[in-house]
Amino acid sequence: MQKILIIGGSGLVGSTLVKYMKKDFDIHITYNKNPVDFQNTSSTKIDLMKDSTEILNLIKKWKPEIVIHTVAHSSVDLCETDHNVADYLHVKITKDISIICKKINSKLIYFSTDAVFPGELGKKYTENDIPDPINYYGKTKLRSEQVIMQNHDNYTILRTAVIYGAHTRSRFTDWIKSKLKNNEIVDPHVDQFNTPTLVDDLAKVVIKIIQKDVRGLYHATGKTCINRYEFAIQLAKKFSYDIELIKPVTASEKIQKAPRPTSTCLDSSKLEKILEFNFSDINNGIKFIYDNPT
Repeated sequence: MQKILIIGGSGLVGSTLVKYMKKDFDIHITYNKNPVDFQNTSSTKIDLMKDSTEILNLIKKWKPEIVIHTVAHSSVDLCETDHNVADYLHVKITKDISIICKKINSKLIYFSTDAVFPGELGKKYTENDIPDPINYYGKTKLRSEQVIMQNHDNYTILRTAVIYGAHTRSRFTDWIKSKLKNNEIVDPHVDQFNTPTLVDDLAKVVIKIIQKDVRGLYHATGKTCINRYEFAIQLAKKFSYDIELIKPVTASEKIQKAPRPTSTCLDSSKLEKILEFNFSDINNGIKFIYDNPT
Protein backbone atom coordinates (compact mmCIF):
# COMPACT_ATOMS: atom_id res chain seq x y z
CA MET A 1 0.00 0.00 0.00
CA GLN A 2 1.13 3.52 -0.74
CA LYS A 3 1.72 5.64 2.34
CA ILE A 4 -0.27 8.87 2.33
CA LEU A 5 -0.09 11.74 4.81
CA ILE A 6 -3.16 14.00 4.89
CA ILE A 7 -2.44 17.34 6.54
CA GLY A 8 -5.74 18.51 8.00
CA GLY A 9 -7.42 15.12 8.16
CA SER A 10 -10.31 16.19 10.40
CA GLY A 11 -11.61 18.88 8.05
CA LEU A 12 -14.21 18.60 5.31
CA VAL A 13 -11.77 17.68 2.54
CA GLY A 14 -9.39 15.63 4.67
CA SER A 15 -12.00 13.45 6.35
CA THR A 16 -13.78 12.83 3.04
CA LEU A 17 -10.47 11.77 1.51
CA VAL A 18 -10.01 9.28 4.34
CA LYS A 19 -13.48 7.85 3.75
CA TYR A 20 -12.70 7.11 0.12
CA MET A 21 -9.04 6.12 0.49
CA LYS A 22 -8.67 4.16 3.74
CA LYS A 23 -9.24 0.72 2.22
CA ASP A 24 -6.58 1.06 -0.47
CA PHE A 25 -3.90 3.25 1.13
CA ASP A 26 -1.86 3.37 4.34
CA ILE A 27 -3.08 6.70 5.71
CA HIS A 28 -1.78 8.92 8.47
CA ILE A 29 -3.57 12.20 9.22
CA THR A 30 -2.83 15.31 11.21
CA TYR A 31 -5.44 17.27 13.14
CA ASN A 32 -5.45 20.26 15.46
CA LYS A 33 -8.57 20.89 17.54
CA ASN A 34 -10.82 18.10 16.33
CA PRO A 35 -9.50 14.60 17.06
CA VAL A 36 -10.87 11.89 14.81
CA ASP A 37 -10.83 8.14 14.97
CA PHE A 38 -10.91 6.60 11.52
CA GLN A 39 -10.67 2.84 11.18
CA ASN A 40 -7.38 1.68 9.63
CA THR A 41 -5.94 5.18 9.98
CA SER A 42 -3.31 6.60 12.35
CA SER A 43 -3.12 10.24 13.41
CA THR A 44 -0.98 12.94 15.03
CA LYS A 45 -2.12 16.14 16.74
CA ILE A 46 -0.24 19.11 15.28
CA ASP A 47 -0.90 22.83 15.61
CA LEU A 48 0.67 24.21 12.44
CA MET A 49 0.45 27.78 13.72
CA LYS A 50 2.33 26.91 16.89
CA ASP A 51 5.29 25.00 15.54
CA SER A 52 5.90 24.14 11.90
CA THR A 53 8.82 21.85 12.73
CA GLU A 54 6.43 19.17 13.97
CA ILE A 55 4.90 18.59 10.54
CA LEU A 56 8.33 18.58 8.88
CA ASN A 57 9.64 16.03 11.39
CA LEU A 58 6.56 13.87 10.84
CA ILE A 59 7.08 13.88 7.07
CA LYS A 60 10.76 12.98 7.46
CA LYS A 61 10.00 10.22 9.96
CA TRP A 62 6.99 8.66 8.21
CA LYS A 63 8.28 9.11 4.64
CA PRO A 64 4.94 9.05 2.78
CA GLU A 65 4.91 8.56 -0.97
CA ILE A 66 2.21 11.25 -1.14
CA VAL A 67 1.49 14.29 1.03
CA ILE A 68 -1.96 15.89 0.66
CA HIS A 69 -2.01 19.42 2.08
CA THR A 70 -5.61 20.53 2.73
CA VAL A 71 -5.06 23.21 5.38
CA ALA A 72 -5.99 26.85 4.82
CA HIS A 73 -7.29 29.55 7.13
CA SER A 74 -11.07 29.36 7.43
CA SER A 75 -11.57 33.14 7.56
CA VAL A 76 -10.91 35.25 4.47
CA ASP A 77 -11.70 38.34 6.56
CA LEU A 78 -9.15 37.50 9.26
CA CYS A 79 -6.48 37.04 6.60
CA GLU A 80 -7.26 40.58 5.45
CA THR A 81 -6.69 42.03 8.93
CA ASP A 82 -3.86 39.76 10.11
CA HIS A 83 -1.37 39.34 7.29
CA ASN A 84 1.13 37.53 9.49
CA VAL A 85 -1.26 34.64 10.07
CA ALA A 86 -2.00 34.27 6.36
CA ASP A 87 1.68 34.57 5.39
CA TYR A 88 2.76 31.97 7.91
CA LEU A 89 0.02 29.38 7.36
CA HIS A 90 -0.36 29.67 3.61
CA VAL A 91 3.13 30.57 2.41
CA LYS A 92 5.89 29.74 4.89
CA ILE A 93 4.55 26.37 6.02
CA THR A 94 3.64 25.38 2.46
CA LYS A 95 7.13 26.31 1.28
CA ASP A 96 8.71 24.24 4.06
CA ILE A 97 6.46 21.27 3.26
CA SER A 98 7.28 21.45 -0.46
CA ILE A 99 11.02 21.51 0.28
CA ILE A 100 10.91 18.47 2.56
CA CYS A 101 8.68 16.61 0.09
CA LYS A 102 11.26 17.27 -2.61
CA LYS A 103 14.05 15.94 -0.37
CA ILE A 104 12.34 12.64 0.40
CA ASN A 105 10.78 12.29 -3.08
CA SER A 106 7.15 12.61 -1.95
CA LYS A 107 4.45 13.80 -4.33
CA LEU A 108 2.65 16.90 -2.98
CA ILE A 109 -1.04 17.48 -3.66
CA TYR A 110 -2.15 20.97 -2.62
CA PHE A 111 -5.57 22.63 -2.52
CA SER A 112 -5.65 26.22 -3.70
CA THR A 113 -8.57 28.53 -4.45
CA ASP A 114 -10.54 30.45 -7.07
CA ALA A 115 -9.73 33.59 -5.06
CA VAL A 116 -6.46 33.93 -7.00
CA PHE A 117 -8.53 35.60 -9.76
CA PRO A 118 -9.92 39.15 -9.75
CA GLY A 119 -13.48 38.17 -10.64
CA GLU A 120 -14.73 39.48 -13.96
CA LEU A 121 -18.39 38.72 -14.49
CA GLY A 122 -19.45 36.60 -17.40
CA LYS A 123 -16.53 34.22 -17.88
CA LYS A 124 -15.06 31.04 -16.49
CA TYR A 125 -11.36 31.14 -15.74
CA THR A 126 -9.06 28.52 -17.24
CA GLU A 127 -5.55 27.59 -16.15
CA ASN A 128 -4.22 29.92 -18.89
CA ASP A 129 -5.77 33.03 -17.34
CA ILE A 130 -3.47 35.28 -15.33
CA PRO A 131 -4.20 35.41 -11.57
CA ASP A 132 -4.64 38.81 -9.94
CA PRO A 133 -6.23 38.38 -6.49
CA ILE A 134 -8.02 41.31 -4.87
CA ASN A 135 -7.88 40.14 -1.22
CA TYR A 136 -5.03 38.99 0.99
CA TYR A 137 -6.32 35.45 1.30
CA GLY A 138 -6.09 35.10 -2.47
CA LYS A 139 -2.67 36.76 -2.57
CA THR A 140 -1.18 34.32 -0.08
CA LYS A 141 -2.78 31.29 -1.72
CA LEU A 142 -1.29 32.40 -5.05
CA ARG A 143 2.10 32.74 -3.38
CA SER A 144 1.69 29.27 -1.92
CA GLU A 145 1.20 27.92 -5.45
CA GLN A 146 4.34 29.73 -6.55
CA VAL A 147 6.55 28.43 -3.73
CA ILE A 148 5.45 24.87 -4.47
CA MET A 149 6.35 25.25 -8.14
CA GLN A 150 9.68 26.87 -7.24
CA ASN A 151 10.73 24.19 -4.75
CA HIS A 152 9.27 20.92 -6.05
CA ASP A 153 8.69 19.25 -9.38
CA ASN A 154 6.31 16.44 -8.41
CA TYR A 155 3.21 18.36 -7.39
CA THR A 156 -0.47 18.69 -8.21
CA ILE A 157 -2.15 21.98 -7.34
CA LEU A 158 -5.94 21.98 -7.41
CA ARG A 159 -7.80 25.29 -7.46
CA THR A 160 -11.26 24.70 -6.06
CA ALA A 161 -14.15 26.70 -4.59
CA VAL A 162 -17.07 26.67 -2.12
CA ILE A 163 -16.56 23.04 -1.13
CA TYR A 164 -19.72 21.44 0.22
CA GLY A 165 -21.08 18.01 1.02
CA ALA A 166 -23.10 15.79 3.34
CA HIS A 167 -20.82 16.66 6.23
CA THR A 168 -20.95 18.59 9.50
CA ARG A 169 -18.03 20.74 8.28
CA SER A 170 -19.80 21.90 5.10
CA ARG A 171 -20.00 25.54 6.15
CA PHE A 172 -22.26 27.23 3.61
CA THR A 173 -24.80 24.45 3.09
CA ASP A 174 -24.98 23.65 6.80
CA TRP A 175 -25.53 27.33 7.61
CA ILE A 176 -28.39 27.58 5.12
CA LYS A 177 -29.99 24.27 6.10
CA SER A 178 -29.77 24.79 9.87
CA LYS A 179 -31.24 28.30 9.72
CA LEU A 180 -34.09 27.40 7.37
CA LYS A 181 -34.88 24.25 9.33
CA ASN A 182 -35.48 26.49 12.36
CA ASN A 183 -37.48 28.99 10.27
CA GLU A 184 -34.78 31.63 10.60
CA ILE A 185 -33.86 34.18 7.93
CA VAL A 186 -30.60 33.84 5.98
CA ASP A 187 -28.97 36.55 3.88
CA PRO A 188 -26.59 35.11 1.26
CA HIS A 189 -24.97 37.41 -1.28
CA VAL A 190 -26.59 37.75 -4.67
CA ASP A 191 -23.54 39.33 -6.31
CA GLN A 192 -20.81 36.77 -5.57
CA PHE A 193 -20.53 33.97 -8.12
CA ASN A 194 -18.49 30.76 -7.79
CA THR A 195 -18.52 27.19 -9.03
CA PRO A 196 -19.42 25.20 -5.85
CA THR A 197 -17.69 21.84 -5.57
CA LEU A 198 -19.00 18.60 -4.10
CA VAL A 199 -16.32 17.32 -1.73
CA ASP A 200 -16.91 13.71 -2.77
CA ASP A 201 -15.95 14.68 -6.32
CA LEU A 202 -12.67 16.09 -5.03
CA ALA A 203 -11.91 12.87 -3.16
CA LYS A 204 -12.53 10.80 -6.29
CA VAL A 205 -10.39 13.18 -8.33
CA VAL A 206 -7.46 12.90 -5.92
CA ILE A 207 -7.53 9.11 -6.17
CA LYS A 208 -7.48 9.32 -9.97
CA ILE A 209 -4.62 11.84 -9.84
CA ILE A 210 -2.60 9.40 -7.75
CA GLN A 211 -3.44 6.45 -9.99
CA LYS A 212 -2.51 8.32 -13.18
CA ASP A 213 0.37 10.29 -11.60
CA VAL A 214 -1.06 13.56 -12.90
CA ARG A 215 1.17 16.57 -12.24
CA GLY A 216 0.75 20.30 -12.62
CA LEU A 217 -1.83 22.99 -11.80
CA TYR A 218 -5.52 22.39 -12.50
CA HIS A 219 -8.94 23.79 -11.80
CA ALA A 220 -11.16 21.39 -9.87
CA THR A 221 -14.66 22.71 -9.27
CA GLY A 222 -18.27 21.91 -9.97
CA LYS A 223 -19.82 22.80 -13.31
CA THR A 224 -22.40 25.41 -12.26
CA CYS A 225 -21.52 29.11 -12.01
CA ILE A 226 -23.97 30.39 -9.41
CA ASN A 227 -24.29 33.08 -6.73
CA ARG A 228 -24.77 32.26 -3.06
CA TYR A 229 -28.41 33.38 -3.07
CA GLU A 230 -29.37 31.06 -5.93
CA PHE A 231 -27.36 28.25 -4.31
CA ALA A 232 -29.42 28.73 -1.15
CA ILE A 233 -32.66 28.76 -3.14
CA GLN A 234 -31.77 25.47 -4.81
CA LEU A 235 -30.95 23.92 -1.43
CA ALA A 236 -34.22 25.13 0.08
CA LYS A 237 -36.27 23.74 -2.76
CA LYS A 238 -34.65 20.30 -2.53
CA PHE A 239 -35.04 20.11 1.24
CA SER A 240 -38.57 21.62 1.15
CA TYR A 241 -37.65 24.68 3.22
CA ASP A 242 -39.38 28.06 2.96
CA ILE A 243 -37.59 30.06 0.28
CA GLU A 244 -39.21 33.26 1.57
CA LEU A 245 -36.75 33.08 4.48
CA ILE A 246 -33.87 33.63 2.06
CA LYS A 247 -33.17 37.35 1.68
CA PRO A 248 -30.64 38.32 -1.01
CA VAL A 249 -28.07 40.97 -0.12
CA THR A 250 -25.37 42.75 -2.09
CA ALA A 251 -21.77 43.38 -1.12
CA SER A 252 -22.63 47.02 -0.42
CA GLU A 253 -25.46 46.00 1.92
CA LYS A 254 -23.61 43.25 3.79
CA ILE A 255 -20.05 44.48 3.98
CA GLN A 256 -17.19 42.05 4.58
CA LYS A 257 -13.73 43.08 5.78
CA ALA A 258 -11.99 41.46 2.83
CA PRO A 259 -13.08 42.50 -0.66
CA ARG A 260 -14.75 39.68 -2.57
CA PRO A 261 -14.47 39.27 -6.34
CA THR A 262 -17.74 39.37 -8.23
CA SER A 263 -17.29 36.11 -10.13
CA THR A 264 -14.46 33.60 -9.89
CA CYS A 265 -16.12 30.68 -11.64
CA LEU A 266 -13.58 28.13 -12.88
CA ASP A 267 -13.46 25.92 -15.96
CA SER A 268 -12.33 22.41 -14.93
CA SER A 269 -12.60 20.77 -18.34
CA LYS A 270 -8.83 20.29 -18.67
CA LEU A 271 -8.65 18.06 -15.59
CA GLU A 272 -11.94 16.35 -16.44
CA LYS A 273 -10.54 15.34 -19.82
CA ILE A 274 -7.28 13.99 -18.40
CA LEU A 275 -9.02 11.99 -15.67
CA GLU A 276 -12.08 11.02 -17.71
CA PHE A 277 -14.21 12.39 -14.89
CA ASN A 278 -17.14 14.81 -14.74
CA PHE A 279 -17.66 17.12 -11.79
CA SER A 280 -21.22 17.42 -10.51
CA ASP A 281 -23.40 20.36 -11.46
CA ILE A 282 -25.28 22.08 -8.64
CA ASN A 283 -28.45 20.02 -9.05
CA ASN A 284 -26.63 16.69 -8.84
CA GLY A 285 -24.48 17.92 -5.98
CA ILE A 286 -27.48 18.99 -3.92
CA LYS A 287 -29.23 15.72 -4.75
CA PHE A 288 -26.18 13.86 -3.44
CA ILE A 289 -26.24 15.58 -0.05
CA TYR A 290 -30.03 15.11 0.11
CA ASP A 291 -29.64 11.38 -0.53
CA ASN A 292 -26.75 11.07 1.98
CA PRO A 293 -27.85 12.88 5.16
CA THR A 294 -25.33 13.41 7.96
